[in-house]
Amino acid sequence: MLLFLLRMTFVSSARLRRLPAAIATGTSLIPLDASDILIGRDPQCQIVFDSQLFGGISRQHAKVCAIEFGWQICDLSSANGTFVNGQRVSGCRLLQDGDRIALGLGEPQFIFEQPVSIAPAQSIAPAQSIAPPDRVTLSQLLPIVSTGRDLTRKAFLVPAILNVAFVVSLFVAIGRPEAFNLLLAAYLAGAAFYFVYQLCGKHKPWWLLVGVAVSVMLILLSPILTLFGFVFRELLPGAVPQEGEIIAFPALLVRMFFGAGLMEELLKAIPVLVLCALTPILPRRWKSIEVGEPLDGILLGAAAAVGFALIETLRQYVPAIAQESSLPVQSGELLGLQLLIPRILGLVAGHMAYSGYFGYFIGLSVLKPNHRWRILGVGYLSAAILHALWNATGVF
Repeated sequence: MLLFLLRMTFVSSARLRRLPAAIATGTSLIPLDASDILIGRDPQCQIVFDSQLFGGISRQHAKVCAIEFGWQICDLSSANGTFVNGQRVSGCRLLQDGDRIALGLGEPQFIFEQPVSIAPAQSIAPAQSIAPPDRVTLSQLLPIVSTGRDLTRKAFLVPAILNVAFVVSLFVAIGRPEAFNLLLAAYLAGAAFYFVYQLCGKHKPWWLLVGVAVSVMLILLSPILTLFGFVFRELLPGAVPQEGEIIAFPALLVRMFFGAGLMEELLKAIPVLVLCALTPILPRRWKSIEVGEPLDGILLGAAAAVGFALIETLRQYVPAIAQESSLPVQSGELLGLQLLIPRILGLVAGHMAYSGYFGYFIGLSVLKPNHRWRILGVGYLSAAILHALWNATGVF
């Protein structure tokens, strides 16, 4: 009973004092209780920071939680780290009265206050410790057993399984160029997208991301592409330069702006814009697929770019180079494979940059509905200009 009262006194006296430089919801003095305190940009956190002011803070950056006669802070795999008294936290660290906590690159900062003078459990432990028995445990012989259920939540598990599956599939597809090229292109594009996904630090259902990529592929294989081509490349001055055609750079830039920038960025944005329009009417249980902020738009835009790059490479560039080659069939297929690797990496990186950039503005327009059309217009034109500049420069 005495230990319980001591612990409750110890826990209830702890608090975080936010320094003036930090701006978050709530007051500057945050009392701590027995429940965990999440800190980050996620609205579900107990201490929430504005994503527009503190982009260096992860959505769920750190957690302060009570332990036996003490408090500790745990870094939640944040991008820019959590620091206590200038030292980066790896995992969790015990807090002492007066510790200075910094999130990210120096700001925001907190002071941990614990006026009750009670030593933590580590200091009241017996002076002598009993040496562990001289035996080998199952977890020492099989380290993977010690992870238990946490194994399924490890960031490397799913990529490792997919990597093995793709390697086996590539071996099986040897001798069938179309299947081999499709698998290799999907593997390279998926790896590039996974990097962006981890960088964003936000969860989206895998089936939604795959669905956005597939929907763009279906759009490109449907009459919608023909309609867009007629509007942007025939009605508007976006005609694709013919082989051998000599054209000045300013004229080429204008053509690429209409025929590549405006046309392709709008095509890729169709699924994202549809989800954005459906967001206000989605039931609560479907909120995971909404476009509610810029990160949602970036992830969905990047997924759309993957589908676009796969179709453009596998249906246009690789078959064209293989057929136009004067080499034998097998040599032409090898030439197509050689083109595939740099082409898919370049296209995925470029298209994900343009689509993710436009997706950022789509998500921002949801947060700022009073300026929606201005935000969408700036994002659309900016992405189209960047796309046109890259294409036009690439000609030379």
